[in-house]
Amino acid sequence: MRLTKLIVLMLLTSNFAVAQTTSKDQIIFLTPQWEGERFEDGRPKVADDILVRMKQVAIEEAWGVLRNEGYHNQFEGGWEPLHDDVPVVGRALTVQYMPNRPDVSDQIKKKGKADGQIGNTNSWPIDMLQLGDVYVADGFGKIVDGTLIGDNLGNAIFAKSKSGVVFNASSRDQEGLSKIEGFNAFVREWHPSFLTEVMLLSINSPIRIGAAIVLPGDIILGKKEGVMFIPAHLAEKVVVTSEVVRLRDLFGITRLKEGKYTPGQIDNKWSDEIEKDFSKWLNDHIDELPVPKAQIQELLKKRMW
Repeated sequence: MRLTKLIVLMLLTSNFAVAQTTSKDQIIFLTPQWEGERFEDGRPKVADDILVRMKQVAIEEAWGVLRNEGYHNQFEGGWEPLHDDVPVVGRALTVQYMPNRPDVSDQIKKKGKADGQIGNTNSWPIDMLQLGDVYVADGFGKIVDGTLIGDNLGNAIFAKSKSGVVFNASSRDQEGLSKIEGFNAFVREWHPSFLTEVMLLSINSPIRIGAAIVLPGDIILGKKEGVMFIPAHLAEKVVVTSEVVRLRDLFGITRLKEGKYTPGQIDNKWSDEIEKDFSKWLNDHIDELPVPKAQIQELLKKRMW
């Protein structure tokens, strides 16, 4: 118990040692199952190829994989997205906001200024964004005077990340933001007010978004149904599982339309005959299927089904 309290105290106090940014060692400590490349700040760097392929993953497919792995708190719904048809996919840069307390916020601003931070605190995370990042912020659900960005900051975010945002808070300038091609925002509501009485507490620390927990470097999958926060070490498994399901579904529908198999044969565990037919079908249509050719070859080699 004493050791646990000491670790928590070290995590909390060291956040304030570097202008509210969690240290690289702490991020590595919190993401021990990630064995791949990392950013300089310590966040897991899931490969760009996985991010591209993740855009085709259905929310239900990602949810199923995570549930099977024991991760039951990685989805949050109830959003008002800027666009229903523009997925948000990328690596999470997490930010924690709190109701303003002058003595604390003054210290944060002083430390940030000494460390070279420029502008208001809600612009500091934007300066840290890298290509493929998603700005994920817990603004404690504040709507009126809780607008974390408008169209100016939205343009800055997209210029750096080529992605979008997920805010447990509100945003303003919906009309202006909608003109940024490729950008999307998952927010609680839209409101014309300005951000007031809100202070930045931490950057790249674990945060809560509704019923979900988010760690820096998690992969964000935002679609019309809601947002999945996928642990970095499970991102590839989510993608590969989705691709296998997609191919098997397409094969099954094709063969049902041809009348080669009955619904009972396709909806149950496939026989060896159907499995062999599926493998042959993959080879015969490898250049036409909605999954990268290299990935289909890998699937055929590993026989992951």
